[in-house]
Amino acid sequence: MAIPAYPEPRGLLNGKTVVVTAAAGTGIGFSAAQRAAEEGARVLLSDFHERRLNESADRIGEKLGTRPDVCVCDVTNEAQVQNLRDVALEKFGRVDVLINNAGLGGEVPITEMTDEQWSRVLDVTLTSLFRMTRAFLPAMYAAKSGVMVNNASVLGWRAQKGQAHYAAAKAGVMAFTRCAAAEAAEHGVRINAVSPSLAMHPFLAKVTTGEVLAELVKREAFGRPAEVWEVANVMMFLASDLSSYMTGEVVSCSSQRA
Repeated sequence: MAIPAYPEPRGLLNGKTVVVTAAAGTGIGFSAAQRAAEEGARVLLSDFHERRLNESADRIGEKLGTRPDVCVCDVTNEAQVQNLRDVALEKFGRVDVLINNAGLGGEVPITEMTDEQWSRVLDVTLTSLFRMTRAFLPAMYAAKSGVMVNNASVLGWRAQKGQAHYAAAKAGVMAFTRCAAAEAAEHGVRINAVSPSLAMHPFLAKVTTGEVLAELVKREAFGRPAEVWEVANVMMFLASDLSSYMTGEVVSCSSQRA
């Protein structure tokens, strides 16, 4: 299947405020931030890499005419997570949508994996989600509204050699999403997750061998990886009022054969 045309904006997030973590670079987070801005939202980009973060904001500003706000944040640092929340509330007055995109992978066999490698992947991918959710929920509870969209992975369901730490973390993202949604529902807050299979971008190509990528592409029914904006499109749906009756759901964004 050929890559479809890039979507035309539909105003899905008109008047909304959106915070996106791990938004620097060329991956899903950057695309989610750009798509949110295209859909009419005021956007705050966050990442730990200051130069790339500002370059990403510049790219969106050049394309859309309005540069989004930025805030440097290492999601493994509690003080920086709290600062991100404070900056967002100061700039916007409220946060309508939080997109938790931060994650870290890498291919390591279990017998060669160190405690540090295991802990680092879980901290960036899963524990950071807990920190961000804990920081942003109180203001959403007070407003009786808000949406969180988490980035999971099909590896939370399916096995792949060398990915035990990442798969365990993403399965945790799915379980955390469901539990957090159950708590948040009574406060009018929705929490869902998107579960991509293979979305191609330059960073992934750097950290994954060509042989592994070729094998992963073979598993895709469309015979190609997703474009990052195709995953971001699903995030925009979950962030918008079109998904108003959905919470605690993990939506697969995948063409993988069963």
